[in-house]
Amino acid sequence: MDDLQALFAMMGEPDGRHADPAAWEALEDELEVVLPDDYKTFVDAYAPIQVNGMHFDHPAAPGTLLRFMKQTISTFQEVVFEEDVLCPGYESTGPLFGGAEGMTPLCQNDRGDYVFLAPAGKTEPCRILSCDADEQDFYGYRMSFSTWFRRYLDGDDMVGPDSSAHYPGPLLLERWPAGGPHESRFGPQRDG
Repeated sequence: MDDLQALFAMMGEPDGRHADPAAWEALEDELEVVLPDDYKTFVDAYAPIQVNGMHFDHPAAPGTLLRFMKQTISTFQEVVFEEDVLCPGYESTGPLFGGAEGMTPLCQNDRGDYVFLAPAGKTEPCRILSCDADEQDFYGYRMSFSTWFRRYLDGDDMVGPDSSAHYPGPLLLERWPAGGPHESRFGPQRDG
């Protein structure tokens, strides 16, 4: 089973309420980025949703992914980074955000961790960079989004050293629909 299928198995039945290729195309054009297919497939299937504290928006949903991405890029562009900041792939420039060369935010969690996509070559694995908003350093992971997120949910250190956030049992899936009550449910039972 590949990691995207493993995520779907952990999450349970998707509702796909916002699948909209035109919304993805508009978002990618505006941000000058191509997002990974597995990320878009996951978001189309489940977002907007919070999974064990990790929040995902959708470009066609109220609140929109584009707004989150633009606000996060703007916020991080204003940060004055120390000269010795650790940021894999940006050693000569320091962290860059937005545009074709900068990092694009994918999601964030309720602990203040941010997950970014960094540009990679056409034949290279995806470059996921993550950081704790209270720290300067970024940590890099050369793997697909679905591998990164599956490992995050399995309790691996995926936002830096000693960053594990493993919640045993089924995943907690939460929504805050526009104008509606908070919804929560658990995914299928899982090991660990």
